[in-house]
Amino acid sequence: MAETEQDDGAVGFLRCFGLQLRLLRERERLTRAELGSRLGYGEDQIGSVELGRRIPKPEMIDRADEVLGAGGLLVAMKKEVARAQYPSFFQHAAKLEAEAVELHVYDTLAVNGLLQTEEYARAVFRQWRPLLDDEVVDHRVAARMARQDIFTRRPVPNLSFVVEEAVLHKRIGGGQVWRGQLEQVLLIGQMRSVEIQVMPLYRGEHAGLAGPFTLMETKDGRRIAYTEVQSDSRLHTERNRVRELEAMYGALRGQALAPQESMAMVEKLLGEA
Repeated sequence: MAETEQDDGAVGFLRCFGLQLRLLRERERLTRAELGSRLGYGEDQIGSVELGRRIPKPEMIDRADEVLGAGGLLVAMKKEVARAQYPSFFQHAAKLEAEAVELHVYDTLAVNGLLQTEEYARAVFRQWRPLLDDEVVDHRVAARMARQDIFTRRPVPNLSFVVEEAVLHKRIGGGQVWRGQLEQVLLIGQMRSVEIQVMPLYRGEHAGLAGPFTLMETKDGRRIAYTEVQSDSRLHTERNRVRELEAMYGALRGQALAPQESMAMVEKLLGEA
């Protein structure tokens, strides 16, 4: 099935969930504002969920099911709501990412989604080819922002990123969005649980010429690698292949600038903007 068809299915499911929420709310004779007050959300947020424009968090679904006396109807849809956040090729990887105790990323074309500002993410998705519908863009952006809960999760996972210097020069979304993105990289780079390194353009030795990848370790000790190109993705679980990519990542970290030097480079770019 084509990715656009998968996206249409996800949008349709979120609309269906929103309709169920609205019918249950109206059955209880509650306004959006009243339901929002009971759930700890604003009226506009409830309206966006009912229209299928906003992806509700699992805890919101649990609470809504209880408040509206849905008898488990909304809870039963929770897993599908979570799946609908992401394009089909990323759904399994997203689940593993959310549970990872370690995550190590090498990027070559754009700032990694976990580091992106909302404006940068929207610019990325609006430039996607074939073009995505506005609703799909909204869902993708919301899902990408939700993934960034990883930075505040407890226990805190061990996170590292190696990014090509050329990525930091790309003014995706225009100058203002670009500057905001550089500021975001600096902000996240200051977190104690995160290390961000830049692979400089002048480096003569480079272990990552085969392309980007992500390494993950789960709570039960499984080591997994994820690769993606042109919406064609693969999870690698075979130990030999994962070990090869782990060795490659170790070499990349050795060749890249140290975290402090990397942040100094980002600050310099901002100063020249």
